[in-house]
Amino acid sequence: MPSIFSKIISGEITAHRVAESKDYLAFLDIQPLSVGHVLVVPKKEVDYIFDLDDDTYIGLMNFAKTVAGGLKKAVSCIKVGVAVIGLEVPHVHIHLIPMNQVGDMNFSKEKLKPSNEELTTIAEKIRLAITSSNDTIKRSNIQLFK
Repeated sequence: MPSIFSKIISGEITAHRVAESKDYLAFLDIQPLSVGHVLVVPKKEVDYIFDLDDDTYIGLMNFAKTVAGGLKKAVSCIKVGVAVIGLEVPHVHIHLIPMNQVGDMNFSKEKLKPSNEELTTIAEKIRLAITSSNDTIKRSNIQLFK
């Protein structure tokens, strides 16, 4: 059975997409820990990150690095934290979380409940910030969404 992320990748379920390549997709978490919390997934449905083949793993990390660069420009934060938990959805995914303190990465804290309009606005800001890194986009073959 396809995961919820596979349904997002196929377009069966809508998401606030911020970047996409042939092999990877980045979209906003709808219950973020902080404003701008992004999920980065490979389009290949694999449950456990260390079961990815080396090329997919390295490509996923490079794609996430590009998205994190745009995220840091778009959202006021000191750093973009990275987490791979992998228990809640059986599809590899990387959390990119804007953080100003260690507690911003605490997955047990109450999640934010942004409106669809707020998600749309932050997704656009992240896309624009990624666009400003034009050389990175060309190297990564990333497409941006409106």
